[in-house]
Amino acid sequence: MWSILKREVRNYVKKPLFWIGIAIIAVMIFQNVNPYLNIHYLEEGETIVNNYPETFRNGDVCEGYVPTEEWMRRKLWEEQVRKDLISEFKMDNASVQAEIDQISGMDIMTACKYLEKYNFHDTYWVYANTAYRKGTREEINSHIADKLENKTFSFYFSKKFADFAGMFMGFFATVLLSVLYIQDTRKNTYELLHTKPVHAGCYLLGKVGGGFAICLIALLILNLSFWILCSVSTKDQGFEVRLADFLWATCLYILPNMLMITSVYSLISLLWKSPLPAVPLLLLYIVYSNMGRRNTEGIYGYYGRPLAIMVRFPGGFFDTAPPPMALLNQSFLILAAIGIIFISTRIWKRRRVY
Repeated sequence: MWSILKREVRNYVKKPLFWIGIAIIAVMIFQNVNPYLNIHYLEEGETIVNNYPETFRNGDVCEGYVPTEEWMRRKLWEEQVRKDLISEFKMDNASVQAEIDQISGMDIMTACKYLEKYNFHDTYWVYANTAYRKGTREEINSHIADKLENKTFSFYFSKKFADFAGMFMGFFATVLLSVLYIQDTRKNTYELLHTKPVHAGCYLLGKVGGGFAICLIALLILNLSFWILCSVSTKDQGFEVRLADFLWATCLYILPNMLMITSVYSLISLLWKSPLPAVPLLLLYIVYSNMGRRNTEGIYGYYGRPLAIMVRFPGGFFDTAPPPMALLNQSFLILAAIGIIFISTRIWKRRRVY
């Protein structure tokens, strides 16, 4: 097993595609996380200038936004509803005030459903767009200080890193591992392997281990690179950056996905005697994993999917949180991958020539 694993690792690290792929992924991750590297305490007289609206549902602290207080969100929403009722339905002030009083005691979802009688089907999105507002220098600095009081800067940054690293590594692994079994599934080599006294478990674990190890090496390089980059970029601010945060996020949210991709390649390669059919299947798997859906309240967003091989962290920098049941899903992925490897060994044994 170990000899097969080491052989696969040596073969991959000798290929320019491996190193070029890591470089491309690093650039793509940097392009997406670069705004977060610029987060800092604003100095006296410093402001963040942009052409964005005063309130925005996807506002972030690096763009000068802070969370809007709940009472203010409700006030802003009711003011917009008031304007719409007057402009769209030509209602007088007394009638509008009666409707505002009617919904004032309702929660936001109930109030939105109530307003559907006026064909207002986007009132929730009006409310959603009040989630963040442009903050003053003091508000932005206070928001940063509050968030970093009990958490390290890398606690948040590592989640954004895992978001984009996991996505790009999914595509990279799909392309890179397509040649993992390409030599062994050629007719002459495949038949020869099945005449050798190679134990099925040792062979499959060696191949899966080799593919997984090469993904691990790529992720280790990326983790070290962005840990150094994050440390250097935030040094002047005194933000705490820990390598452990990067490694922990990678272990939780990326490695199970890499194991699943490698095991799928094993199964498909043995079923079809070629790894190539796995490429379109895995690409479809990635698309499925990255698709949004509606929650129980009918709100569209990214909430994760069963057995998804991608964990996304949408939202603002200081509000990054894994989708519901993400850790449970990652555990199921590991169990599913183990099951697939077991099935693959059974297929190998059935085709053994004694």
